[in-house]
Amino acid sequence: MTTTETIKSPTYGNWRLPRKAGLGSLGLVGTVGLFGALVLVLLTSMFSLNSAVVVGVPFVLTLAPLAIRTQDRRNLYNLAGVRIGWLHRKANRQHLYVSGPLSARPGGRFRPPGLLSRVTMLEGRDPYDRPFGVLYNRPRNQYTIVIGCEPDGGSLVDPDQVDTWVALWGEWLSQMAHEPGLRGAAVVVETAPDPGTRLAAEVFGRISPDAPPAARAVMEEVVYDYPSTSSEMNTYITLTYNGARRAKEETVADLALRMHGLLGGLIEAGGGWAEPLSAERIAEVVRIAYDPAVAPEVLDVRAQYGYTGMEWIDAGPAAAVETVSQYQHDSGVSRSWLLTLAPRGTVRSNVLRSLLEPTPGLRRKRVALVYRPIDPATSARIVESDRRTAQFMASSTRGLVRARAATEVEAAEQTAAEEAAGAGLVEFSMVVTLTVDSVAEMRDANVTMRNLLGATRIAMRPADRMQAAAFTCALPVGVLPWEQTMVPQEIQEAL
Repeated sequence: MTTTETIKSPTYGNWRLPRKAGLGSLGLVGTVGLFGALVLVLLTSMFSLNSAVVVGVPFVLTLAPLAIRTQDRRNLYNLAGVRIGWLHRKANRQHLYVSGPLSARPGGRFRPPGLLSRVTMLEGRDPYDRPFGVLYNRPRNQYTIVIGCEPDGGSLVDPDQVDTWVALWGEWLSQMAHEPGLRGAAVVVETAPDPGTRLAAEVFGRISPDAPPAARAVMEEVVYDYPSTSSEMNTYITLTYNGARRAKEETVADLALRMHGLLGGLIEAGGGWAEPLSAERIAEVVRIAYDPAVAPEVLDVRAQYGYTGMEWIDAGPAAAVETVSQYQHDSGVSRSWLLTLAPRGTVRSNVLRSLLEPTPGLRRKRVALVYRPIDPATSARIVESDRRTAQFMASSTRGLVRARAATEVEAAEQTAAEEAAGAGLVEFSMVVTLTVDSVAEMRDANVTMRNLLGATRIAMRPADRMQAAAFTCALPVGVLPWEQTMVPQEIQEAL
């Protein structure tokens, strides 16, 4: 007699886009413009019908682009802004970058380009006297610390332990809303083929001169063959803070005091070993991202001497070219994708496993989850607004649409109840960057990306005409995407 037992594993989800004020897809600005246009047209029609038509047509042409939206809720003005920005950068030759001693840039160094051109590096020491680097964005007065960790894998781990890790990770994210001055956070998971440098340094340094030839041959074969089937995985967490009106040294000292609590929460959430990265290590990460071919040399120098001497001012590429669909930088060609739609319904804890695991055929891959914590007062206002809107939509619809509206009410009620119980509200997005060796390999990389997304139920779109900015946002350097626009965030949300 055999019996079957159903194994139930926890599911997650209930993420939702906050409903914006306004009629349909117009948004708040479009709705106000629509009512203003109607009033003006009605007043004009009292004198002349032809005048009313002349007044109404420009309003229609102005408001229509606000009502037409893509799947990721971008209107025609958003699309036009991206294209105009790309044409402007191309006309000013800002899509080209050359640095170094033979370039026209002052100093003759290899400074990182684009959004990192005005970022400088500071350095402090944490309570354990470990050096850590701080990226200082002077125009925005922001400070970013980078934490490197080695998360515990999910293999051979009990489901209860995985559930506990997910719960503690959610608690760590919810605490970000109470972190003074925190503007945003990001988790960057980088995978690449293992060059075998660290393995060779470890094994060859331990082989005895008197070892038998057969044993030596076996160890050498392991060193040469193992890297072809293995990969390296690096995980970084960035935290970006607003700088207070005080000296840089005081701000760095304040960040050092917060380090212990931040690392403790990460370790409890399954982050494994975690420590802040030094200024040299941050520069190495950025240098390898722009020039993947130097990764074995950087690892070899670090394995031999314990340091590389890399400086932030030399972490950029010697040359870079941005095109509509890709970004060419030194020895690599990259393309980035942006999140447009999170998985609908519920998912399990391994929903991103296929996207995070090493992928054959790629020089490097970076998956960056970007988080924007929301303060408790704003969180309460958002969930209550969503709750009222969902109830209104459910009461004013019928048939099949009513069933979906009822589901929206249930999700909004659950979100409101969790927020009232102390849960935090966090906005999130994701940037994925694939790097290959040549332009000819990019077609295969596009196919690989489509296959990876099919397994995760996530919708993403290529970051065309802004590949350089998306590449930078996927690096562990604390660049917050929502702050890199000319239009303020409040106005964008109203659109």
